[in-house]
Amino acid sequence: MSVTTSVLCFTAQGLAFVSLPFYFQDVIGVSAVATGLLMTPWPATSALMAPFAGRLADRYPAGILGSIGLAIVGVGFVLLAVLPAHPGTGDILWRIAVCGGGMGLFQQPNARAIVMAAPRERSGGAGAIQGSARLLGQSIGAAMVALVFGVSVGGRGALTALVLAACFAAVATVVSLTRQFDFVRAGRPEHEPSVTEPADAPGPAA
Repeated sequence: MSVTTSVLCFTAQGLAFVSLPFYFQDVIGVSAVATGLLMTPWPATSALMAPFAGRLADRYPAGILGSIGLAIVGVGFVLLAVLPAHPGTGDILWRIAVCGGGMGLFQQPNARAIVMAAPRERSGGAGAIQGSARLLGQSIGAAMVALVFGVSVGGRGALTALVLAACFAAVATVVSLTRQFDFVRAGRPEHEPSVTEPADAPGPAA
């Protein structure tokens, strides 16, 4: 479930990252340089959120934290899609920051869940799966933007792709929350010792 959630999340991110520059330039009418600057809050807030999310991941299940982060990302996409015709710079920046903050809250707990799900000796392979899920999702998102632009009329391709990104974020939110219910039904907590933690020493023989 964590890998599926990751693919869905990065599909939404791919849709947004490719379509937003077109949205800013063709729909809102800002320059290419301004478009690059307007995207800056996304990685900045993701980086700022990462240490905070890491501490939360030590206390709360990844399914819950991931769902909250993805819901924030989806709300950010919707807020960007409903921007007024002539928004101010601040109107765009704080919406981009919302998306980045939500992504930062999702990534660290989800990455931890993927690694923890693997046996200790296969933690490296789990990290590779995490990277593959990210690349697959971003590739799917970029391909979907091309498809949307090809079938859209009236220059609404960028806006349509952004709405589609919000839909993927919503689906990812549900999938992330579902994995938490799966752990509860299985009768075991999602929170388990990290693969980097040493195993408990065996007790004395009877």
